[in-house]
Amino acid sequence: MHKVLAISIIASMIAVGGAQAQSCHEGKTISAGKLTIATGNPAYYPWVLDDAPESGQGFEAAVAYALAGKMGFMQGDVIWTRTSFDQAIQPGAKDFDLNMQQFSITEQRDKVVDFSLPYYTAPMAVLVRGADGLTADMATLKRLKWGVVATTTALPVVMEKIAPESPTLIYDDNVNVVEAMKAGQIDAALFDLPTALYLGAVVLEGGQVLGQFTADETKNPDHFGALMTEGNPLKECVDAALTEMKADGSLSAIEAQWLQEAAGVPLIQ
Repeated sequence: MHKVLAISIIASMIAVGGAQAQSCHEGKTISAGKLTIATGNPAYYPWVLDDAPESGQGFEAAVAYALAGKMGFMQGDVIWTRTSFDQAIQPGAKDFDLNMQQFSITEQRDKVVDFSLPYYTAPMAVLVRGADGLTADMATLKRLKWGVVATTTALPVVMEKIAPESPTLIYDDNVNVVEAMKAGQIDAALFDLPTALYLGAVVLEGGQVLGQFTADETKNPDHFGALMTEGNPLKECVDAALTEMKADGSLSAIEAQWLQEAAGVPLIQ
């Protein structure tokens, strides 16, 4: 009898939780009972796998479905649409409820659109010309020839935390750092992880991201938030769901799966 009562209480709690999630978003989405989420056109790995967000594969695609679930939506209730980055950050009405394509939360943007709480904080990552024979540890990093942009937060990380054995070369922008890597003048450089992944895949032939530091080791890191129309009442529901995902560890598990394991970017030991 007590066991039956306990099961009944648990079922009631689940039902109440689902009802609370549903009541939060009710009447606040552009399509009743549906959550419309935008991504890039195209959307790139590791954020979305094979430009197919509906698969739920890739970091942002996986976060989107987990977030929708916490808000009380079934997987079939998620509608995907596409926008350009620049189009999305303009003020005015939107044809989506949320837009997730690596939008850094900035004070200037926040004046014309709304952002959720951060779902990702970008750590610093090491880009090298080739990772053959290299391991993601401090001893290896110290032996590399480094280049760094003078005005970025990467400079103190390289100079003080890594403290390379050979002199670090200083440049005025990312373009010159990458050109120096192409010319073989330096072995490694430090960027935020999204930039490092892009440069390694698109710009620097043979480039690879050797490893990443934890986000709390980065000063003033970029925080990614889901973008919404300014004043969107859905923001409170999104923030509540993200808070729950952070508390139960599901958000960090998705990050580990897609931005460490699948992307092949281990934490630097």
